[in-house]
Amino acid sequence: MNFEAITQNALNVIMQAGLKLLGAVVIWFVGRMLIRFATNLIGRALVRQKVDSTITGYIRSTIGVLLTLALVVALLGFFGVETTTFAALLAAAGIAIGAAWSGLLANFAAGVFLVILRPFKVGDFVTVGGVTGTVRDIGLFGTTVNTPENVLTIVGNSKVFSDTIQNYSANEYRRVDLVAQLAHEAEPEQAIQLLKAGLKRIPNVLDAPNPDVEILQFTLAGPVLAVRPYCHPGDYWQVYFDTNRLIQQGLHDAGFPAPEQHYAVRNQMVSHAEAA
Repeated sequence: MNFEAITQNALNVIMQAGLKLLGAVVIWFVGRMLIRFATNLIGRALVRQKVDSTITGYIRSTIGVLLTLALVVALLGFFGVETTTFAALLAAAGIAIGAAWSGLLANFAAGVFLVILRPFKVGDFVTVGGVTGTVRDIGLFGTTVNTPENVLTIVGNSKVFSDTIQNYSANEYRRVDLVAQLAHEAEPEQAIQLLKAGLKRIPNVLDAPNPDVEILQFTLAGPVLAVRPYCHPGDYWQVYFDTNRLIQQGLHDAGFPAPEQHYAVRNQMVSHAEAA
Protein backbone atom coordinates (compact mmCIF):
# COMPACT_ATOMS: atom_id res chain seq x y z
CA MET A 1 0.00 0.00 0.00
CA ASN A 2 1.45 3.33 -1.11
CA PHE A 3 0.86 5.64 1.84
CA GLU A 4 2.51 8.58 0.10
CA ALA A 5 0.05 8.36 -2.83
CA ILE A 6 -2.92 8.10 -0.44
CA THR A 7 -1.67 11.09 1.55
CA GLN A 8 -1.13 13.08 -1.63
CA ASN A 9 -4.62 12.25 -2.90
CA ALA A 10 -6.14 13.22 0.47
CA LEU A 11 -4.25 16.51 0.42
CA ASN A 12 -5.45 17.18 -3.13
CA VAL A 13 -9.09 16.47 -2.14
CA ILE A 14 -8.80 18.69 0.93
CA MET A 15 -7.16 21.42 -1.15
CA GLN A 16 -9.89 21.29 -3.79
CA ALA A 17 -12.63 21.25 -1.14
CA GLY A 18 -11.00 24.15 0.66
CA LEU A 19 -10.68 26.16 -2.54
CA LYS A 20 -14.31 25.45 -3.38
CA LEU A 21 -15.40 26.43 0.11
CA LEU A 22 -13.34 29.62 -0.08
CA GLY A 23 -14.83 30.34 -3.50
CA ALA A 24 -18.33 29.78 -2.16
CA VAL A 25 -17.69 32.20 0.71
CA VAL A 26 -16.38 34.82 -1.73
CA ILE A 27 -19.38 34.28 -4.04
CA TRP A 28 -21.77 34.60 -1.09
CA PHE A 29 -20.31 37.86 0.21
CA VAL A 30 -19.90 39.36 -3.25
CA GLY A 31 -23.43 38.26 -4.16
CA ARG A 32 -24.87 39.79 -0.99
CA MET A 33 -23.04 43.06 -1.74
CA LEU A 34 -24.44 43.07 -5.30
CA ILE A 35 -27.94 42.30 -4.02
CA ARG A 36 -27.70 45.15 -1.52
CA PHE A 37 -26.40 47.45 -4.27
CA ALA A 38 -29.22 46.41 -6.63
CA THR A 39 -31.98 46.88 -4.03
CA ASN A 40 -30.59 50.28 -3.03
CA LEU A 41 -30.37 51.28 -6.70
CA ILE A 42 -33.96 50.22 -7.29
CA GLY A 43 -35.05 52.02 -4.13
CA ARG A 44 -33.40 55.27 -5.22
CA ALA A 45 -34.96 54.95 -8.68
CA LEU A 46 -38.41 54.50 -7.15
CA VAL A 47 -37.84 57.48 -4.85
CA ARG A 48 -36.88 59.62 -7.84
CA GLN A 49 -40.10 58.53 -9.51
CA LYS A 50 -41.90 59.68 -6.33
CA VAL A 51 -43.29 56.22 -5.62
CA ASP A 52 -44.82 55.94 -2.15
CA SER A 53 -42.32 54.83 0.51
CA THR A 54 -44.59 51.95 1.55
CA ILE A 55 -44.60 50.45 -1.95
CA THR A 56 -40.86 51.16 -2.34
CA GLY A 57 -40.02 49.22 0.82
CA TYR A 58 -42.23 46.31 -0.17
CA ILE A 59 -40.69 46.06 -3.67
CA ARG A 60 -37.17 46.21 -2.24
CA SER A 61 -37.94 43.41 0.24
CA THR A 62 -39.45 41.20 -2.47
CA ILE A 63 -36.55 41.71 -4.89
CA GLY A 64 -34.03 41.08 -2.09
CA VAL A 65 -35.64 37.73 -1.20
CA LEU A 66 -35.82 36.61 -4.85
CA LEU A 67 -32.19 37.54 -5.55
CA THR A 68 -31.05 35.75 -2.39
CA LEU A 69 -32.82 32.57 -3.51
CA ALA A 70 -31.13 32.88 -6.90
CA LEU A 71 -27.76 33.26 -5.12
CA VAL A 72 -28.39 30.08 -3.10
CA VAL A 73 -29.23 28.16 -6.30
CA ALA A 74 -26.03 29.49 -7.90
CA LEU A 75 -23.96 28.32 -4.92
CA LEU A 76 -25.48 24.84 -5.14
CA GLY A 77 -24.57 24.75 -8.84
CA PHE A 78 -21.04 25.81 -7.93
CA PHE A 79 -20.77 22.75 -5.66
CA GLY A 80 -22.02 20.49 -8.44
CA VAL A 81 -25.61 20.07 -7.26
CA GLU A 82 -28.04 19.69 -10.17
CA THR A 83 -30.05 22.91 -10.05
CA THR A 84 -32.98 21.52 -12.03
CA THR A 85 -33.35 18.73 -9.50
CA PHE A 86 -32.97 21.29 -6.73
CA ALA A 87 -35.67 23.44 -8.31
CA ALA A 88 -38.03 20.45 -8.39
CA LEU A 89 -37.20 19.64 -4.77
CA LEU A 90 -37.70 23.32 -3.87
CA ALA A 91 -41.11 23.33 -5.55
CA ALA A 92 -42.14 20.16 -3.72
CA ALA A 93 -40.81 21.55 -0.45
CA GLY A 94 -42.69 24.77 -1.13
CA ILE A 95 -45.97 22.85 -1.44
CA ALA A 96 -45.27 20.95 1.77
CA ILE A 97 -44.22 24.08 3.62
CA GLY A 98 -47.23 25.93 2.23
CA ALA A 99 -49.55 23.27 3.60
CA ALA A 100 -47.80 23.26 6.97
CA TRP A 101 -47.26 27.02 7.19
CA SER A 102 -50.50 28.28 5.75
CA GLY A 103 -50.36 31.18 8.21
CA LEU A 104 -47.09 32.37 6.65
CA LEU A 105 -48.63 32.39 3.19
CA ALA A 106 -51.69 34.15 4.60
CA ASN A 107 -49.39 36.86 5.97
CA PHE A 108 -47.74 37.19 2.56
CA ALA A 109 -51.09 37.43 0.73
CA ALA A 110 -52.37 39.96 3.27
CA GLY A 111 -49.20 42.02 2.78
CA VAL A 112 -49.85 42.17 -0.97
CA PHE A 113 -53.39 43.42 -0.35
CA LEU A 114 -52.15 45.99 2.18
CA VAL A 115 -49.79 47.43 -0.44
CA ILE A 116 -52.49 47.41 -3.14
CA LEU A 117 -55.40 48.77 -1.08
CA ARG A 118 -53.19 51.05 1.07
CA PRO A 119 -55.38 51.55 4.16
CA PHE A 120 -52.27 53.14 5.70
CA LYS A 121 -48.70 53.97 4.72
CA VAL A 122 -45.32 54.25 6.39
CA GLY A 123 -45.35 57.14 8.88
CA ASP A 124 -49.08 56.97 9.67
CA PHE A 125 -50.26 56.73 13.28
CA VAL A 126 -52.60 53.73 13.40
CA THR A 127 -54.18 51.01 15.47
CA VAL A 128 -53.70 47.63 13.75
CA GLY A 129 -54.09 44.18 15.24
CA GLY A 130 -54.69 45.73 18.66
CA VAL A 131 -51.41 47.69 18.54
CA THR A 132 -51.31 51.50 18.41
CA GLY A 133 -48.30 53.37 17.07
CA THR A 134 -46.47 54.76 14.05
CA VAL A 135 -45.97 52.47 11.05
CA ARG A 136 -42.26 51.90 10.45
CA ASP A 137 -42.43 49.28 7.71
CA ILE A 138 -44.84 47.02 5.82
CA GLY A 139 -42.88 43.84 5.15
CA LEU A 140 -43.58 40.64 3.26
CA PHE A 141 -45.06 38.91 6.30
CA GLY A 142 -45.45 41.52 9.04
CA THR A 143 -46.10 45.20 9.71
CA THR A 144 -43.65 46.96 12.02
CA VAL A 145 -45.19 49.50 14.40
CA ASN A 146 -43.37 51.75 16.86
CA THR A 147 -45.65 52.37 19.87
CA PRO A 148 -45.80 55.67 21.80
CA GLU A 149 -43.81 53.92 24.55
CA ASN A 150 -41.03 53.45 21.92
CA VAL A 151 -41.54 49.69 21.73
CA LEU A 152 -40.93 48.17 18.30
CA THR A 153 -43.79 45.75 17.61
CA ILE A 154 -44.27 43.45 14.60
CA VAL A 155 -47.84 42.41 13.77
CA GLY A 156 -48.58 39.64 11.26
CA ASN A 157 -50.08 41.01 8.06
CA SER A 158 -52.99 38.56 8.18
CA LYS A 159 -53.94 39.82 11.66
CA VAL A 160 -53.64 43.42 10.44
CA PHE A 161 -55.81 42.79 7.38
CA SER A 162 -58.45 40.70 9.16
CA ASP A 163 -58.81 43.04 12.16
CA THR A 164 -60.14 46.58 12.44
CA ILE A 165 -57.74 49.23 11.10
CA GLN A 166 -57.86 52.75 12.55
CA ASN A 167 -55.77 55.35 10.72
CA TYR A 168 -55.46 58.51 12.82
CA SER A 169 -53.36 60.27 10.16
CA ALA A 170 -55.72 59.79 7.22
CA ASN A 171 -58.01 62.78 7.88
CA GLU A 172 -57.02 66.42 7.89
CA TYR A 173 -57.80 66.97 11.58
CA ARG A 174 -58.63 65.11 14.81
CA ARG A 175 -60.85 65.94 17.75
CA VAL A 176 -59.39 65.95 21.26
CA ASP A 177 -61.98 64.66 23.77
CA LEU A 178 -61.55 65.95 27.34
CA VAL A 179 -63.90 66.81 30.20
CA ALA A 180 -63.97 69.46 32.93
CA GLN A 181 -65.70 68.63 36.20
CA LEU A 182 -67.37 71.65 37.84
CA ALA A 183 -68.68 72.11 41.36
CA HIS A 184 -72.39 72.56 42.10
CA GLU A 185 -71.77 76.21 43.00
CA ALA A 186 -70.00 76.98 39.70
CA GLU A 187 -71.69 78.85 36.86
CA PRO A 188 -71.41 76.54 33.80
CA GLU A 189 -71.87 79.35 31.28
CA GLN A 190 -69.04 81.34 32.80
CA ALA A 191 -66.75 78.30 32.70
CA ILE A 192 -67.73 77.62 29.08
CA GLN A 193 -66.81 81.15 27.99
CA LEU A 194 -63.54 81.02 29.94
CA LEU A 195 -62.48 77.72 28.36
CA LYS A 196 -63.47 78.79 24.84
CA ALA A 197 -61.34 81.91 25.18
CA GLY A 198 -58.43 79.87 26.57
CA LEU A 199 -58.59 77.31 23.74
CA LYS A 200 -58.02 80.09 21.20
CA ARG A 201 -54.66 80.82 22.85
CA ILE A 202 -53.42 77.20 22.69
CA PRO A 203 -51.00 76.67 19.75
CA ASN A 204 -52.17 74.47 16.88
CA VAL A 205 -55.85 74.47 17.90
CA LEU A 206 -57.85 74.92 14.68
CA ASP A 207 -60.37 77.72 14.23
CA ALA A 208 -62.42 75.57 11.89
CA PRO A 209 -64.06 73.46 13.13
CA ASN A 210 -64.58 75.61 16.19
CA PRO A 211 -63.74 74.03 19.57
CA ASP A 212 -66.76 72.59 21.39
CA VAL A 213 -67.31 73.38 25.07
CA GLU A 214 -70.76 72.31 26.30
CA ILE A 215 -72.44 70.66 29.27
CA LEU A 216 -72.00 66.90 28.81
CA GLN A 217 -73.67 65.42 31.89
CA PHE A 218 -74.35 65.85 35.61
CA THR A 219 -72.69 63.92 38.41
CA LEU A 220 -72.81 63.96 42.21
CA ALA A 221 -69.96 66.48 42.14
CA GLY A 222 -71.73 68.84 39.71
CA PRO A 223 -72.02 69.48 35.97
CA VAL A 224 -69.41 68.06 33.59
CA LEU A 225 -68.28 70.03 30.53
CA ALA A 226 -67.16 68.41 27.29
CA VAL A 227 -64.01 70.21 26.09
CA ARG A 228 -63.27 69.29 22.47
CA PRO A 229 -60.71 71.25 20.43
CA TYR A 230 -59.64 70.19 16.92
CA CYS A 231 -56.10 69.95 15.58
CA HIS A 232 -53.95 68.32 12.92
CA PRO A 233 -53.05 64.68 13.69
CA GLY A 234 -49.39 65.50 14.29
CA ASP A 235 -50.30 68.07 16.98
CA TYR A 236 -52.71 65.82 18.89
CA TRP A 237 -50.71 65.14 22.05
CA GLN A 238 -49.44 68.71 22.37
CA VAL A 239 -53.02 70.04 22.17
CA TYR A 240 -54.22 67.27 24.50
CA PHE A 241 -51.81 68.14 27.30
CA ASP A 242 -52.12 71.91 26.82
CA THR A 243 -55.92 71.66 27.04
CA ASN A 244 -55.68 69.61 30.23
CA ARG A 245 -53.42 72.29 31.68
CA LEU A 246 -55.91 74.97 30.64
CA ILE A 247 -58.78 73.16 32.39
CA GLN A 248 -56.87 72.85 35.64
CA GLN A 249 -55.09 76.19 35.79
CA GLY A 250 -57.75 78.27 34.04
CA LEU A 251 -60.59 77.24 36.34
CA HIS A 252 -58.35 77.47 39.42
CA ASP A 253 -57.07 80.95 38.56
CA ALA A 254 -60.62 82.15 37.85
CA GLY A 255 -61.67 81.16 41.38
CA PHE A 256 -63.91 78.22 40.55
CA PRO A 257 -64.46 76.02 43.61
CA ALA A 258 -63.09 72.51 43.65
CA PRO A 259 -65.79 69.94 42.82
CA GLU A 260 -66.98 67.79 45.71
CA GLN A 261 -69.55 65.06 45.91
CA HIS A 262 -72.54 65.96 48.12
CA TYR A 263 -74.71 63.51 50.01
CA ALA A 264 -77.83 64.29 52.04
CA VAL A 265 -78.21 62.18 55.17
CA ARG A 266 -81.56 62.43 57.00
CA ASN A 267 -82.14 60.93 60.42
CA GLN A 268 -85.81 60.71 61.43
CA MET A 269 -86.67 59.70 64.96
CA VAL A 270 -89.65 57.35 65.13
CA SER A 271 -91.41 56.49 68.39
CA HIS A 272 -92.08 52.89 69.38
CA ALA A 273 -95.81 53.42 69.02
CA GLU A 274 -95.48 54.80 65.52
CA ALA A 275 -93.10 52.01 64.59
CA ALA A 276 -95.66 49.45 65.88
